[in-house]
Amino acid sequence: MSKKYRILAEFIKDVSAETPNVESFIYTKENISKYRLHIDINTNPLKNKMAEVNVSIKFKSSEEQKNNSYFEMIYTTVVKIDDDVNTKEELEPIFLKEVPTEVYPKIEKAFLEILNHSGYKNVSFESKVNFDELYKNRKN
Repeated sequence: MSKKYRILAEFIKDVSAETPNVESFIYTKENISKYRLHIDINTNPLKNKMAEVNVSIKFKSSEEQKNNSYFEMIYTTVVKIDDDVNTKEELEPIFLKEVPTEVYPKIEKAFLEILNHSGYKNVSFESKVNFDELYKNRKN
């Protein structure tokens, strides 16, 4: 199956790494294993069969504590859709599955660098993100 889109640009649209104080830093370092990755995708149509695909990635504690740190990044990909793609049924998998799958290795690398530079060394995500599965779950 050939791609029905072309990536024109990719960039980090927004990034936030919040560790409010030393106590939060120490607490987060000790409890980073309780942090989970959350992903959301939204799309903004542009002119001339182009669209902006935003992948929002958040890394936050599963427990609500006042000393938690918080990390978020929005990665934007601008895509040009092929002229023969016209229906929602054709567009949805491109925006919610194909584009995110293609750019995710860059997103993960950049996000892990942010965590590393924020003082949280050797963080890794326990499993790879399966956008095909996320897409199926979203449809249900």
